[in-house]
Amino acid sequence: MQVAVMGAGSWGTVFSMILADAGCDVVLWTRSVGIVSEVNDHRSNSAYHPGLQLPDNICATTIASEALVNAELVVLALPSQTLRENLVEWGSLIPEQAVAVSLIKGIELGTSKRMSEVIAEAANIGFERIAVVSGPNLAHEIAAREPAATTVACVNEDSARKVQDACTTEYFRPYSTTDVLGVELAGALKNVIALANGMAVGLGYGENSQAAIMTRGLAELSRLGVALGAHPYTFSGLSGVGDLVATCQSPLSRNRTIGVHLGEGMTIEQAEKATKTTSEGVKSCAPLLELARKYSVEMPITEQVVNVIHHGKSPYEVLQAFMARSTRAETGHRENE
Repeated sequence: MQVAVMGAGSWGTVFSMILADAGCDVVLWTRSVGIVSEVNDHRSNSAYHPGLQLPDNICATTIASEALVNAELVVLALPSQTLRENLVEWGSLIPEQAVAVSLIKGIELGTSKRMSEVIAEAANIGFERIAVVSGPNLAHEIAAREPAATTVACVNEDSARKVQDACTTEYFRPYSTTDVLGVELAGALKNVIALANGMAVGLGYGENSQAAIMTRGLAELSRLGVALGAHPYTFSGLSGVGDLVATCQSPLSRNRTIGVHLGEGMTIEQAEKATKTTSEGVKSCAPLLELARKYSVEMPITEQVVNVIHHGKSPYEVLQAFMARSTRAETGHRENE
């Protein structure tokens, strides 16, 4: 299968490796001339994965049209807030029968749209040709070819199977679902919960505190998802609780790491500088909260993360505010009161 991977960052590079190991011919697109030269000449991308030797059936280019020509799958591995502008630039070049595959776990600022919605709108592609890959997929572990599983979501089962076939290897196992909405919401919101969990770690709190944040975070993403029409079972799967646990617990998680820095007293600017990256949770927390308020869904953890990121509150202050909330039933009709 001929595949274009648009974006040569950490996950885009590793997903290219997965596709190549599965037998696909992969063209990796990036704006970086240096990355293109290194991939083509040395089979590596040391800026993101030093020491990783890429398969021979990956080549790289800075020219989008070269990457997209004859592509059967077009994998989008770009930051959520630059996806639309990139698609406006070259989205019309995506072949008519190709399936667009989003690896992006975020919500668009200003519109609160999910990435599949942005793809459909900006590239004029029907939802039957848009798939989402999301799960507990820490790129550095998969780069070492450690066993991992993921979820492929598409409203069209044939398109989902096409993506599954393209990325199934002895170390990477994709499962399929038609619940695109649930998978995308879980992928975006778990980053916000990971920020909160990292703050708890940075404050010096232990496993009890972290377990409470993850569990109540799962309740938040489930409530929002169901309110928008997602299937409840999605949130107990790989793209839900699986990705939530991995992102909240692993030191490899950018969102958790930024949260740790915030808990230790850094500002958000200092935390992002220390990690040399911007986390999707930082970008998506405010539009997710806007979405929750639109549907009258209570999301206290997300609200407190927004207070830290955008309103200058300290992690200790917001923790106290969360703990001071009135008690209630864990499940049942009071859950969303």
